[in-house]
Amino acid sequence: MSGERASLPPRDWRHVRTDRLRLDAPTPDDVAGLHAIHSDPTSWTHFPQGRHGDPAVTAAMVEEQLARWPLHGLGYWTVREVDGGPVVGWGGCSVPDGVSWWNLAYRFATWTHGQGYGHELARQALDAAAALDPSLPVVAYLLEHNLASRRVAERAGLRLVWRGPDAGNEDETAVRLVYADRDLEPEALAHLAAH
Repeated sequence: MSGERASLPPRDWRHVRTDRLRLDAPTPDDVAGLHAIHSDPTSWTHFPQGRHGDPAVTAAMVEEQLARWPLHGLGYWTVREVDGGPVVGWGGCSVPDGVSWWNLAYRFATWTHGQGYGHELARQALDAAAALDPSLPVVAYLLEHNLASRRVAERAGLRLVWRGPDAGNEDETAVRLVYADRDLEPEALAHLAAH
């Protein structure tokens, strides 16, 4: 064994427990709870056009993440406060199609806001992304007027790397902010600015 360390088996990130949250890879059974959050207009005050009007949109979101988990060992989690309890949020790090970065996202039921759940999820997601593929930067993009989302990104250790128009937003005055854990290549910034 002269100086050799036994390697640990890779961690299964599909089920993670933090001090207050239960983070689990989504299942089709989560669609109703996630749709309640994603269809709630108060959850979308900063970006009303993102609201899910049809449960099929939420089901497609879950199916997309189910496909991502085997590719990268990580994706967005369904969030609960207790095992088997109601869904209170959605988020984590996932690698979108055609890009080379982890996308950090988070959305919680409005009644949970102000409890620090976004930060707790974000820290766990960044730890998971770093454990799985630290070569990929972690990126979060959000609207400038969404102060709570900005605070989550900043508390998680991300820094502002780009500010400009929010492409595709119905509000032509909306400003997009891109946060990252490191400097981004010009191609990545161009992609984030255009989509």
